[in-house]
Amino acid sequence: MEKRNVIFIIFASLFIIPACLGATEQTPTPTLEYTPSTQPSPTIEASQTQLTVCMRQEPNSLYPFGELNDAAKNILSAIYDGPIDMAEYKYQSVILTKLPSFENGDAQIVPVEVQTGDTVLDTNGNIISLKAGDQIRPADCRANDCIVTYNGDATVIMDQMIVTFRLRPDLTWSDGTPLTVDDSIYSFELQREMKSNTYLIERTSTYEAADAQTLHWFGIPGYIDPTYFTNIWQPAPKHAWSEFPANQLSSVDISSRTPLTWGPYSVAEWLPGSEITLEKNPYYYRNEDGYPKIDKIKIRFISDPELALSELIASRCDLIDPTINLEAHTGLLQQMQAAGEAQLFTAPGMNMEWLGLGVNPASYDNGYDIQKDRQNIFADKYTRQAIAYCTDRQTIVDQVFHGLVTVPTSYLPVEHPAFDSNLQPIPYDPEIGISLLEQAGWLNVDNDPVTPRRAINVKDVAYNTPLILNFYTTPTTQRRQVAVLLEDSLATCGIALNVTFLEPNELYAPGPDGLLFGRQFDLAQYALGVESIEPPCNWFVSSTIPNESNTWAGTNITGYSNSNYDAACQSAQLSLREDASYLPSYRQTQITLAEELPAIPLYSHVRLSVASPHLCGFTLDAVAPALWNVESLTVDETCQK
Repeated sequence: MEKRNVIFIIFASLFIIPACLGATEQTPTPTLEYTPSTQPSPTIEASQTQLTVCMRQEPNSLYPFGELNDAAKNILSAIYDGPIDMAEYKYQSVILTKLPSFENGDAQIVPVEVQTGDTVLDTNGNIISLKAGDQIRPADCRANDCIVTYNGDATVIMDQMIVTFRLRPDLTWSDGTPLTVDDSIYSFELQREMKSNTYLIERTSTYEAADAQTLHWFGIPGYIDPTYFTNIWQPAPKHAWSEFPANQLSSVDISSRTPLTWGPYSVAEWLPGSEITLEKNPYYYRNEDGYPKIDKIKIRFISDPELALSELIASRCDLIDPTINLEAHTGLLQQMQAAGEAQLFTAPGMNMEWLGLGVNPASYDNGYDIQKDRQNIFADKYTRQAIAYCTDRQTIVDQVFHGLVTVPTSYLPVEHPAFDSNLQPIPYDPEIGISLLEQAGWLNVDNDPVTPRRAINVKDVAYNTPLILNFYTTPTTQRRQVAVLLEDSLATCGIALNVTFLEPNELYAPGPDGLLFGRQFDLAQYALGVESIEPPCNWFVSSTIPNESNTWAGTNITGYSNSNYDAACQSAQLSLREDASYLPSYRQTQITLAEELPAIPLYSHVRLSVASPHLCGFTLDAVAPALWNVESLTVDETCQK
């Protein structure tokens, strides 16, 4: 597992989200019509223990340490179990007897002596070989006011994290071989050799066994990891894989197509381009408790959403997982659910769509020139707040998403433990928006509500500049719908848009020439995502502004910079969950962002899945793979009654 808060602009790895946003089609997807079935529902026999899952694509590999597509991750969650699950915005121990914590004594921070030449983490999070002039945090230092500069001579005491992981004693590979800590250490060594999961490996001082079920992880001095309890390497079957060179494991069948597992299922058959069959693992540690409940799972690959729905109606799919884009058919699915012919599951997640404001274009990096640069339209906070009040986000979520999502308040979903529940979303209120614009100096000089307002006494904006904003996004179906609604609602306040749809490779071109990464836009709609449940306050810190010094890489394309926000985010990310500063720091970032509004959250990306009415026990989680609790699923005609 790649161990860091992997924060990414979804448009940077371009085409991760277009599948959930309607791909890049330029015309609306035709909607299937719903006709209630007049045929009786098929009878589910008590002996039926097969589940058919339909996915959009075939897994590119089942080698767990490679570059995996979504289908592979989903199937791996069915054949492995843990080691630690992320679900319901929580970490859940699976193959450990307990999750390590400071409270139960399996995590600790100890003082350790360091001197010249030792590998440590400096105050900027860089791994260094300690030398004179380096800045480090001594023991018990979590803030910037206690940083010291190493003099090169003395010994310094720094903090080191030590975490103990205790495996369940009843774990067995699907060939009957006991699973031990040697398999986790083998995995660590394997990934180190192949330079996989380098972030955590480089910050690991020692990873060792204490006994057959106990592991110790030691971080390098100075590395304080808020998610220390996940620093266990997923076991790999040393007895079966070690006969192959590490660089062959991603391609040989024993590790990439039919890997040994310790989870509820193992791969029985893989028909390329068609389907994969999973069968019960006879050595699964929960077998005596009656898990898994279904004997066999057939996974079919269907790329066409309409075909997948037809197969569901024909009882040839029991579950359509979220990789198949069904958002264009949401209305149909809601009708089917109301008629009792399907179950619709939705879960807004951590990936979020934003309306970004070009607060500080790259041309301002050498100083703002009112005569040469784009007018400093967004310098006044009232203008940014007015745009939020003039953006009808409720209509967007109602019309585009059929009410499946709510208007967001923060960069976190409301279900997240770190969400500040005191924040209220800014409503669509053109009267307040107009009042704020007038306070900022944008006036309706011709008393014509159709024409854009003009700058009469707006600070740092030339007199009589019209409030016309250039808006850029990609031509997906949903983004086209959103653009129309944005244009209409902003016009109510006298804000005009010049809407331009650009293909992804043009819009997301690298800086300095690219519009977004080169920070050359007024307004832009884009998505931000994170491969973690840790709060991604880094999205808007100053250090992630794309510019020449960081080769135009970063999530903060608005150019927003606020020292108070940066300090709160840094404090949060240096805190452990047990620390008193953890939640208040994250909540302060949300308060600051809601006031400053360098970007306006439009909606969370919704995960959507649909199932037969006879599938029992399925839950669609915001962050977990769709099959994360597959061992609990059953098929029963009475489960919905």
